[in-house]
Formats: sequence, structure tokens, C-alpha cells
Amino acid sequence: MHDTATADLLKFIEASPSPFHCVEETARQLRKAGFIEMDEAAAPIEVKAGQKAFVRRSGSLFAYRAGTASPASAGFRILGAHTDSPNLRIKPRPDVTKSGYRQWGVETYGGVLLATWMDRDLGLSGRVYVRGADGKPEARLFRCDKPIARIPNVAIHLNREVNRKGMILDKQKHLPPMVGLEGVENFSQWLRGEMGGAEILSWDLGLMDLQAPTVGGIDESFIFAPRLDNQASCYVSLTALLAAKPAACTQVIALFDHEEIGSRSHSGAMGAFLKDSLARIERNYETSEPGGMERAIPNSTLVSLDMAHGVHPNYADKHEPNHAPVLNGGPVIKEHVEQRYATDGESTAWFRDLCRAQNVPCQDFVIKTNLACGSTIGPISAAELGIKTIDIGNPMLSMHSIREQAGANDTAYLLKVLVHALEGN
Repeated sequence: MHDTATADLLKFIEASPSPFHCVEETARQLRKAGFIEMDEAAAPIEVKAGQKAFVRRSGSLFAYRAGTASPASAGFRILGAHTDSPNLRIKPRPDVTKSGYRQWGVETYGGVLLATWMDRDLGLSGRVYVRGADGKPEARLFRCDKPIARIPNVAIHLNREVNRKGMILDKQKHLPPMVGLEGVENFSQWLRGEMGGAEILSWDLGLMDLQAPTVGGIDESFIFAPRLDNQASCYVSLTALLAAKPAACTQVIALFDHEEIGSRSHSGAMGAFLKDSLARIERNYETSEPGGMERAIPNSTLVSLDMAHGVHPNYADKHEPNHAPVLNGGPVIKEHVEQRYATDGESTAWFRDLCRAQNVPCQDFVIKTNLACGSTIGPISAAELGIKTIDIGNPMLSMHSIREQAGANDTAYLLKVLVHALEGN
């Protein structure tokens, strides 16, 4: 049976159809818990012990609870994750008319498992820039939960080799969704109507699956949902911060956009957002000590959270035999000797002790030696900051599908460990 953490995770994902919505939902929960939103451009204020604040930058968010000791003495405990997921994004000039139908041109964002987007009821979400009352561009969240788009499969009668040779999709030719008949209003006109007549300037919009997240399996042991990679990690980071007791260390969560496309952006993990935010806290702490960040860095730890590859019973040969995590088997330590994951022996020993202290099972993942390994924000942040880092995540199946699968018990397991980590253990 699933628990409260799992139910709350599903609500979080439902509220977060885009990175911008994910940040907004995170900010909503932080404000409810007494965190104050800061303006990056404002003059810095004194950081006092116990202060709770957050700042957002586009589809990314940084939040902290200041420790009872200065960062130079007690360091930072950081949980990092990413808000974005692979999907199909609307082009700047998307209108296509073909064979009597109106379609929208789309680009692939990240490593999309393309075939899973076929024959789905699709909505649209993201961010739209309109002309504000002051004449300047104004960002507004946008969400359309109506089934306005669909990418239909070609009938098997016209593609009789598909079950033998597989489905090969041309991104340019086969992915534009059907949205209506020829003559229907163009995208900008439709969007303007949806935005109450506001002048549309630009957008960051993507298609989304309309099927609601749910628990599944005859024993309710699974989660079926979109965007588990990596909003499940955003949820546990946020919830752990809210649940943790104040500690000597400064507790931080950093949720980044653009991980799925390499993190190279002003709001991605390769940018200066995290480094500058940590330095601002240290520099303005009420009892700032000599040495500053140079002393804080060796006293700090970063947990990079991204979902892990659970073993698939129909494709078990894709896993390293002794490193095949199972759903509901607890958090997974991800290791790679060439540092595609930032884990090393020191951080592994630390995390295993955390799990042992909370009586939480722990698993290991290493990619098969003859396969290429993905990566995370972990190595990027570790190299930029010089902070001891570990890459972990809950196991899942169908990664980068429009609809993914995870274990219903793993959320609570990971939460227990992360709260323990934030409290300075």
C-alpha cells in the first residue's frame, strides 16, 4: 500500500506539467512554510541563523534555511535535482497545413522516447510572454488541460513490417501533432484567445500527457506518472527541507532547469546560480568568519538526486548482473569510475551510514562496461564548487517515456535519509 509521501508526490507532479510550474509549486509550498522569496537583483540583506528564504531564476530555484553556525564553520548540506523532462516543444512559427489538417511544428527537448508520444491525448503547458499593462514583457504560466493535440500512429495495414522491424520515427516528418482541420485559427491566434486577448510576444511551451499520475499494480506497489525523471527528486528535496530540523549547517535545495539538454544555460547547473547563491549566504551571514567559502567548501556535502535505472524483467540483460536495482528496494547509489556520476568511496561510505542509521535499504548501480553512461548535475556541480558529492536516485522503469514507472515505497525511504542528511549527520 502506498503512503502519504507517495500521494503527495503524485499531487506535486500533477501540479507541475512544465519546469516553470514545478518551480511555482515548489515556491508555493515554501511560502506556506514561512520561506521568504528574495529578489536576486535586490541589495543583499544580513543572513541570520534560522532564516528561511528562496530565489528563483526562470525554471530553476534555490532555497535555504540558514544554520545556527556560520557556513565557514558548519558548511552547507545541499540537495540538487532538475525540474525539466524530455518532451516536445512548440516551434516559434509552428503552423503547418497538410492534407487538409492543421498541425503544429515541434522540436524534441532532451532524449525523448519518441514512440511513447504516439496516440496520446496531449495538452500544452509552459510559459508565455505577453505585453504587460506597463508595456513591458510579462511572463505568465500557461496550462491547457484539454486534449487539443494528438500524434496518430499509421495503421498497421499501411505499415505491416512495424512489429517485425520496429517503429522508426523521423522527428521532422512524423512528430507534428494534429490539432484541427485546415482553416482553423493559427497558433498565435488560438494562444491569444486562451490568454484572454493579451498580446503574445513569445513562449516556452511543450506538449504534455493528460493522463493523471496514479498508483498501480494489484498491490499498489507502483507509481505510473509523467516526469518522474526528475520531478520525483524535486519533490523529495523540497519535502526533506520542509521536514528537517534546524541544524548547525545551512540546509539548501537547488533545483535546476535544462539538465536534459546539458545544463548549459544561465539557469542550468553549469551556470553560476548555485555558486553565487552559496557565496551570498556566506558573505552576508551575521557572524561571518575568516576564510569564508574556502572553509565552507570542505565542510559541505552535495547530494545530486536523479532517478536511477531499475532492472527491467524483460530486459534484465541490459544491467550489470551485480548492480541491478529493483523498484521498492530503496535509494540507489550511482557510480562510474570516469565520473559520469560524482560518487566516490568517501561519499558512498557517508551515504551508506545515513541509510543504515535510518534502517533504509540501499542499492548500487553501475552501467554495463560495454554501454555508454549518462550523467547528471552531480559532476558539473562537484567540479564547479569543489564540494564532496554523491549521485543517488530512486529506481524507475520507462525512463524518458511520456509515462514512467517507479516504486510506491521508495519515496518514503529516500525522504528519511535526506532529512537525516540535511540535519548535519
